[in-house]
Amino acid sequence: MRIVAVKTLKNYWMENQSAEQPLKAWVQEVTKSDWGNAAQLKLKFRNASIINSKRVVFNIKGNVYRLIVDIEYKMKIVFIVWIGNHKEYDKIDVKTISYD
Repeated sequence: MRIVAVKTLKNYWMENQSAEQPLKAWVQEVTKSDWGNAAQLKLKFRNASIINSKRVVFNIKGNVYRLIVDIEYKMKIVFIVWIGNHKEYDKIDVKTISYD
C-alpha cells in the first residue's frame, strides 16, 4: 500500500515524541501490505475500526493515539485524514472529518 501524506504523521510525532516509534512501525507495516478489502486489513490489524467502505480508525500505541485514514483498496492507496490523542478523538466526528 502507498501512504499519502506521511508528512502529516512526521509533523505529529515531532510534537508528540511518544508517538514516533508506534507511527513508524504502522507506516512500515502498511507499506508492505496489499489489502484488497477491509476483511484483509482486519486480519493484520484486529483492533482497527472499519467505519465505512473507505474509512478506518487505527489504534496507535495501545489506543493512546487514534489515526483516521481513507483507503482506496483498488488503487492500493492509504490517505492520512487525521491523527490525535484519544481525548481529541472523542471531540470529532470520525465520519465527517476531512483531510488535514
